[in-house]
Amino acid sequence: MATEGAVRLTELASCAGCAAKFGPATLAQLVRPLRERFDAADFPALLVGLERSDDAAVYQLTDELAVIQTLDFFPPVVDDPYTYGQIAAANALSDVYAMGGEVLFALNIAAFPEDLDPALLAEIFRGGADKVQESGGVIAGGHTIIDAEPKYGLAVTGVIHPRDILRKGGARPGDALLLTKPLGTGILMTAAKQRFPGHERGLDAAVASMLRLNRTASQLARAARVHAMTDVTGFALAGHAAEMAQHSNATIAIDAGALPELTDARRFARAGALTGGGGRNLAQLGERVRPGSALDASLRDLVYDPQTSGGLLIALPEAAAEPLRRSIEERDGGCWRIGEVRAGPPVVVVT
Repeated sequence: MATEGAVRLTELASCAGCAAKFGPATLAQLVRPLRERFDAADFPALLVGLERSDDAAVYQLTDELAVIQTLDFFPPVVDDPYTYGQIAAANALSDVYAMGGEVLFALNIAAFPEDLDPALLAEIFRGGADKVQESGGVIAGGHTIIDAEPKYGLAVTGVIHPRDILRKGGARPGDALLLTKPLGTGILMTAAKQRFPGHERGLDAAVASMLRLNRTASQLARAARVHAMTDVTGFALAGHAAEMAQHSNATIAIDAGALPELTDARRFARAGALTGGGGRNLAQLGERVRPGSALDASLRDLVYDPQTSGGLLIALPEAAAEPLRRSIEERDGGCWRIGEVRAGPPVVVVT
């Protein structure tokens, strides 16, 4: 039986983290029959469901209370089981924060090889529990199965007042765009998994970013009455911005030169440390995302790079942008203005 310290969890994973997600076009095709079966008009209490492809489902219970429900899990992104558990939990909790809510409780969901030491899985659970505790929630149960590839995540239940729900749609022409975490986790984890020389510094930066909850940034954004918000995960900045453009019926204009980069991310992109998920994003987003012809290839790769436990993408009035940016930077560690919302077709323009 392989024990802790004798196994590299990332060697057991075919895809790391949110890079394991189906591409956006494939997923849309799979979900379409479910949308047709469950007509939103038949479920008026379901405020956010399949029809909008948002970050979580929201179901109204009373005039003042709605429940947020989400599920997220993925294969190992790092070799240390405790850190993997923390990152997977932070990533799952993020969808509640992207909707503007607070966490109530979570359920573990795990798959694990039976020939590995159960102590490894216990460490994964410990990491997840620590992040749930940090969120103010509690682990209330879970489900674990045997599988050749380890996987871990959470089903998370949160709460929100119905009037406070933040959706991907709602961005308005003239809004500023803020991003609360730098980009490049997929590239840096690929560099680490493939043992690129000098990958350690970038991996440390990626892990620190992935461990940071989006709770504080979400609370500040909600208080600022922002127009739209989503978190940047497996579909990359390109894909999640495209969803915001589609649901807002507006153009999302991104200034590539303003994009924050995790340490060495573009350097390793140039060296070829690219994920399969990034390639799927590029292929499936097509004309919904329009990088400028002069855009540096490594910047393009950053825009399409799948993020694990990525930051929040926020659209808000111009006058409120700098105060919120400063507030998040001071209280949560980082926030960058990366573009604006313009009147025009529902596409993403990157220049």
